[in-house]
Amino acid sequence: MRIYVTSVYVDDQDKALSFYTGKLGFEVKADVPVGEHRWLTVVSPADPDGCELLLEPDAHPAAKPFKAALVDDGVPLTSFYVDDVEAEYERLRGLGVRFTQEPLRMGDVTTAVLDDTCGNLIQILHKPGLVKQ
Repeated sequence: MRIYVTSVYVDDQDKALSFYTGKLGFEVKADVPVGEHRWLTVVSPADPDGCELLLEPDAHPAAKPFKAALVDDGVPLTSFYVDDVEAEYERLRGLGVRFTQEPLRMGDVTTAVLDDTCGNLIQILHKPGLVKQ
């Protein structure tokens, strides 16, 4: 069994698409109209056939309170692996991305937490050997 798709609830799919592609560097995998919304997924250009991230509208009544509770507590919704947290932090800050946690080293793991502009906190992390190249 493998993970095929995972979701982040977003308050605006167009804004999310701009952020996740224009700032984070993901690429569109699927963009299919589904009623008033879209089945809109992005993937890492380093793994275009890998796990898709669904930019899912937060239209369900539970989604907005769930997102707000996580943000209020400073809890990231999900984590993305990067090769160098400090370099990615500087690159993203240069693009205007707001971080709620600067790079922090905890043993052999380094993390930072950013605001995705769509109601979520996202952690970027690096741990040597975690991802096979």
